[in-house]
Amino acid sequence: MTRHSSRRATDRARRADRPRVRPISYRQACEFIRVHHRHLRPPQGHRYSIGLTIPTGQLIGVAMVGRPIARHHDDGLTAEVTRLATDGSRNACSALLAAAWRVARSMGYQRMITYTRQDEPGTSLRAAGWRAVADIPASNGWNRTSRPRTAHGADHTARTRWQVTTHDWDARPPDADASAHTRPDQARRRP
Repeated sequence: MTRHSSRRATDRARRADRPRVRPISYRQACEFIRVHHRHLRPPQGHRYSIGLTIPTGQLIGVAMVGRPIARHHDDGLTAEVTRLATDGSRNACSALLAAAWRVARSMGYQRMITYTRQDEPGTSLRAAGWRAVADIPASNGWNRTSRPRTAHGADHTARTRWQVTTHDWDARPPDADASAHTRPDQARRRP
């Protein structure tokens, strides 16, 4: 074996050992989130979910992507990573974030956002090319005297919003006609 062919064989072996990104079902993603996410329950829905698996097929991380939770970000061109969880495997978060953004771009999205608690450093987000764009103060939650609610999720927690965008993303909202055609839930009905 020559020096170059042995190097190629070694490179192939290394690639075979790397985790792989694959699509997963909503149910699979929710089950992984229930077991591995530190502080949130699975979301109510998603646009798509991706998983990171090791060569044996074991799932080591998931990313769930959906419509933005905040209405003013739901412009038809923005997706949100609503949940991200791993089993602690090295670089799994960065790999999932990068893969989620590649999929979103291929679907026509121009911006992707997500949130972290302010006590989380966001190292994986920075490594995947995301930028911190806003600090969100802690909310008072939904509990009121007239309508009691149990606090959960990000209630009473200050957060940071992160985003990644395409080079041609325009921060202004699209015009009304374009928005009606890009968001099927608000499309105009013919008389």
